[in-house]
Amino acid sequence: MSQFSYRAVSAAGELLQGQMEAGSVEDVVARLQDQGHTPLEARPADAAGGGSGFAGLVKRGPFTGDQLAQFTHQLATLLGAGQPLDRALGILLDLPEGERAKKLVERVRDRVRGGTTLSQALDEEHGVFPKLYVSLVRAGEAGGSLEDTLRRLADYLERAQQLRGSIVNALIYPAFLLVGVLGSLVLLLAYVVPQFVPIFEDMQVPIPWITQAVLALGNVLQGWWWLILLVLVGGIAVWRARLRDPAQRLAWHGKLLTLRVVGPLLLKIETARIARTLGTLLKNGVPLLSALTIARQVTGNRALDEALGAAAEQVKGGGGLGAALGQSQRFPRLALQMVQVGEEAGQLDTMLLKVADTFDLEAKRSIDRLLAALVPALTIVMTVLVAIIMAAILLPLLSLTSNIQ
Repeated sequence: MSQFSYRAVSAAGELLQGQMEAGSVEDVVARLQDQGHTPLEARPADAAGGGSGFAGLVKRGPFTGDQLAQFTHQLATLLGAGQPLDRALGILLDLPEGERAKKLVERVRDRVRGGTTLSQALDEEHGVFPKLYVSLVRAGEAGGSLEDTLRRLADYLERAQQLRGSIVNALIYPAFLLVGVLGSLVLLLAYVVPQFVPIFEDMQVPIPWITQAVLALGNVLQGWWWLILLVLVGGIAVWRARLRDPAQRLAWHGKLLTLRVVGPLLLKIETARIARTLGTLLKNGVPLLSALTIARQVTGNRALDEALGAAAEQVKGGGGLGAALGQSQRFPRLALQMVQVGEEAGQLDTMLLKVADTFDLEAKRSIDRLLAALVPALTIVMTVLVAIIMAAILLPLLSLTSNIQ
């Protein structure tokens, strides 16, 4: 008998964690399920913990996000074609391109052949597969609908990757433009402008205030760049240290949601992510309270995490999900209305997935509008700053020319 650490969600939606003495990880999972709990993690007590929640989807490992979605989709297709699970995993050995990924699939297949459930075989990879992924597979196994569960999971992963990919692709050009703007300004101020200092001193003509300001800024950048860099690094370190305080992080994340431009966009992205997670979990037969607890792991915003916790407490007391989420005044009104309609029609899982589709589309439109305005704005800012620097250089030269005439 060995000691194992576990994390699970109770039927009342409470997150449970502790240690249990058992013969194997499978025994721990079986005991937790017999007690009516939904296991999230079970591993030897001395094993290192892996990543959790949505962060696991982007954690560097044998699988990229796209590969994980493709693996899940093809596994669901093979199971739907009547292939046994171990045979399907064997067929998928050639799917990943990397050697590490192939060995991972091979280890999972060998565990399944040895009698281990798929969810447990995935969980023994210690953080390669997200807790949400493992929990959904386990729920599909318990409900006898592993194929449908994998299809929904593949759809979840593909949509998450599409949103992330669209954001990254849209940011490539503005990022290069921003680097070009900052690089050009630093080069002008730190190297080009100081070259004119001795020329202006020899001319003995009045130097305009704009030229004096630009020359001073150039001298500061040239002589004290190391101090500026040190202050920036120190400021970032202090800010990160402050955010380690739960109260400070909660306040900052709450403020982020209220920012004029960024706040609504972040709220749409997080709402779509939470709604898709809840809808997928409910579709697979996970109780609402357990689904709310698991869904808290996918949001990166502490304020929304707290709102979900408060909603779970109200649902536990007999309240509806829409009314419970509305108490926090964090979520969009349209999402709350759609959730209430779904509850009244007895189709909460389907309506949550529609909420996710709606806000995914809204988030994409907002990103497109934001980036469409960002590129011209950066261009205008760069033009104005370069014009100011050129004016600072040319004004004394024009003054000299007029004096000579």
